[in-house]
Amino acid sequence: MFAVSTAVSRLRLPALSRLAVAAALALGAVPFAQAQSLQELYDTARGYDATYLAARAVAESAQYKADQVHALRRPRVGVEVSASRNSNETPTGESTATGPSASLRGSQTLFNRANDASISQADLGVEAAKADLELAEQELIVRVAQFYFDVLAAQDALTTAQANKKAISEQLASAKRNFEVGTTTITDTREAQARFDLATAQEIAAENDLLTKRIALDQLVGRTGVQPKPLAVPVALPPVVPSDVNAWVDQTESSPNVRKARIGYDVAQLETSKARAGHLPTVDLTGSLSRGRTSADGVQSRVPFDYSGSTSGSSVAVTLNLPLFAGFSVQNRVKETLSLEEQSRNTLEAARRSVAQATRQTYFSVQSQQARVKALEAAESSNQLALEATQLGYKVGVRVNLDVLNAQTQLFNARSELAKARYDVLINSLRLRQASGQLRPEDLAALNALLAR
Repeated sequence: MFAVSTAVSRLRLPALSRLAVAAALALGAVPFAQAQSLQELYDTARGYDATYLAARAVAESAQYKADQVHALRRPRVGVEVSASRNSNETPTGESTATGPSASLRGSQTLFNRANDASISQADLGVEAAKADLELAEQELIVRVAQFYFDVLAAQDALTTAQANKKAISEQLASAKRNFEVGTTTITDTREAQARFDLATAQEIAAENDLLTKRIALDQLVGRTGVQPKPLAVPVALPPVVPSDVNAWVDQTESSPNVRKARIGYDVAQLETSKARAGHLPTVDLTGSLSRGRTSADGVQSRVPFDYSGSTSGSSVAVTLNLPLFAGFSVQNRVKETLSLEEQSRNTLEAARRSVAQATRQTYFSVQSQQARVKALEAAESSNQLALEATQLGYKVGVRVNLDVLNAQTQLFNARSELAKARYDVLINSLRLRQASGQLRPEDLAALNALLAR
């Protein structure tokens, strides 16, 4: 793989290409001299990407939601303040009483199986939120790597297109010289001109693709003019470790998708426990302390009276509530939750199978892509030798101009495909770890080691 050059000469570009570069300058997409590593851009995206930050906020809120449910086990205390006026008329007389009063009331649940199940469900909700956050983090890692290597691939494609155009330009100039001296026909010149025009169109498309990929990466990390570091030359792709697909599948039980499905099954089982708790008693401890002042006057049995003074009271009680019959609602609720529990169990099994299948497919895809890289490396070397032989044959007259053009095209196509295949291996190695649920931010260090210093 040849070195990537990001400098674009405006003197050699057609008008449309110069406009593309001018647009890149206006958008701040021309790279800085200091390139950024994959780890640097991931750390930046982690504090900027809205999708990831939203998932992190949801995960943080889950803990507060669980704390709300934990309040079911804690005492509840309240204060009640009132001012009243009561009038009473009877055959024996009438009376009026007024005065303020205040009371302090408290209660504590001593036994409630439904509350216990709700608290356990809330704790599992925190674990589910953590699994969701882990999934969002893994997705961010893959997106950053994908956009990072997309820019590098687009740079390689542009460099290849420019090199191809330059080689065809030289061949076009050679064909024109040979036609002028009468050693070749006009056909060679026209063939070379057609290839040159096509190469120009391919260069323009490559410039636009690079600009688009740069904008996407800038948007992801919240910067302008991001310049990824290229792969160090010579490129040495790391092998897949472990090298056994079953070893990867065995790790899927701890993947976030499987963990989340398992939590859903546990929550469904707790919901059944809550439904069965409808038959169980609840026990509560309650207490109150009251203070007040009363003023009363009136006439009772023709005897007038006038009273003013303080009042106080206190109470403590243990209350047992035992349901006897609720119209079969509890029994039907239990049957409903048992069906939902079965649904969650099958959802868990489906998640296990899906993750295992995705892991196997991704593993074999990486293996296939690594083999393809080796084949393309061999093809690049063979095409280079073929081009040199064809150019020599053209000079001695045993090959025509079209043969040289075809050999050049094959060589540059092989180089372009090789560069893209290498990036595909790196991206899919991350996707393999993501599929098995083992992808961590630390895994970017292995890819960082492959970048130029």
